[in-house]
Amino acid sequence: MRPPTRTARVVLVTGDGAVVGALPPLPVATPWWQDIAPVVSAVQERWSVEPTILRLLAASLPAPPGGEVTYLAQVDRPPMAAEPWDGELDEHPLRLAYARPGGPTADLAWAAARLAERGMAMTAPSIQVRTWNLSSLWRLRCKDGALWLKVVPPFFAHESALLAHLAGGRVPALLAHDGARSLMAEVEGEDLYEAKPVQHAAMIDVLVDLQDAQAHRVDELLALGLPDWRADTLAEALAAVVERVAPQLDAADRASLASLLTGLPARLAGLAECGLPETLVHSDFHPGNFRGANSDLTLLDWGDSGVGHPLLDQPAFLERLPENRAAPLRDHWADRWRRRRPGCDPARAARLIAPIAAARKAIIYQGFLDRIEPSEHPYHRADPADWLARSATLGRLEA
Repeated sequence: MRPPTRTARVVLVTGDGAVVGALPPLPVATPWWQDIAPVVSAVQERWSVEPTILRLLAASLPAPPGGEVTYLAQVDRPPMAAEPWDGELDEHPLRLAYARPGGPTADLAWAAARLAERGMAMTAPSIQVRTWNLSSLWRLRCKDGALWLKVVPPFFAHESALLAHLAGGRVPALLAHDGARSLMAEVEGEDLYEAKPVQHAAMIDVLVDLQDAQAHRVDELLALGLPDWRADTLAEALAAVVERVAPQLDAADRASLASLLTGLPARLAGLAECGLPETLVHSDFHPGNFRGANSDLTLLDWGDSGVGHPLLDQPAFLERLPENRAAPLRDHWADRWRRRRPGCDPARAARLIAPIAAARKAIIYQGFLDRIEPSEHPYHRADPADWLARSATLGRLEA
């Protein structure tokens, strides 16, 4: 099913935050709200002005993709086409630095300084690729190739420290980092949303090898600031998110979740018996977060990462595939762990963890909603209830 088209309306401010007007709506090449490069390109082509998109102001649809989306953007000079705008800009304590006037400029200046320390300099204007409540992403072009500047919110700030910890593995090469900012070398190849079946198996191998290698370094991972999703902590968080979100669900789903919570101690004990270690969890493990070619794969986007059961990463990866392709990959996943941990029972663990993994995604998305400003809520508003409903369905299928 083809996603609906997106139309962008851009409200303009100067570096000091003064509103100078708004541009008429214009069509954008892609429907995804956080996909900013096409918005910038469309404005440049139409009005010969280069905006820096700061944040989402409003959207005509309750959730992405598509519809008319209104963004706030900073410009050095307003174009003649700017029209009066009668809206108001508010202030919010959860607003991210890169969503404020001057924020992206400061991030780019930090990157330029880090490049200068290495005797490097940008050879072309930076390209704004993405901005939303989970990241600001820029492509920087230098003499020897492209680099990426990524800035994340405070709750993802452990990503750069984790990349430094995993240096030399199948992760992006980190050139510099400072809290929420990371400067990374470009990964050759292509994004692998449309990966081949053989690549899916290789992706699983990358993850399992990383997880097995990090299983004895859990204390180090937690010291880097990764969230703790081990059994006891996860049980408390699951109970809390069910209590908050269950009123949005129907009676059957609420009953299924109540049963899941009642049986959770026994389920977690069963997981422990399966013999897989608590370790690094990517938490957004899917083919689109890989880049590369053939079997040369790099696993991207570690902001969601935490510490917990390794098969928390399995359901979201496999549910994107038809069952005739998911089943052999499930077997491959189990075999990979058996080789790494002889005597373990990953097949039983996968059955036990499926509803837990779905419910944990509700924890993640509710955490986003609690820590981002309200104008960004449409990105995630429906997700906690959707994931708890999936968990409830999985629980009923077991019965």
